[in-house]
Amino acid sequence: MSQDDLELRSTQELVDELIRRRTFQGVIVHADGGVKEAGWSGERVFKVHFNANLDHEEAYRLLGAVSEQMQFDRG
Repeated sequence: MSQDDLELRSTQELVDELIRRRTFQGVIVHADGGVKEAGWSGERVFKVHFNANLDHEEAYRLLGAVSEQMQFDRG
């Protein structure tokens, strides 16, 4: 997939591309339905993806570290 093609791809195609890569070590979090809104009210469903480069515990710790950093950055 070339960079020029990225804007023409669906969220699921982009997720599949990253998960397929052996060099990808991370977690993907995206809103279910791909709705683009500056804000929302009520509940929203998010999907979390990771590949075999991380096990469940590693993905959990990574999300925890990101959460802590976001809280730290907010002050």
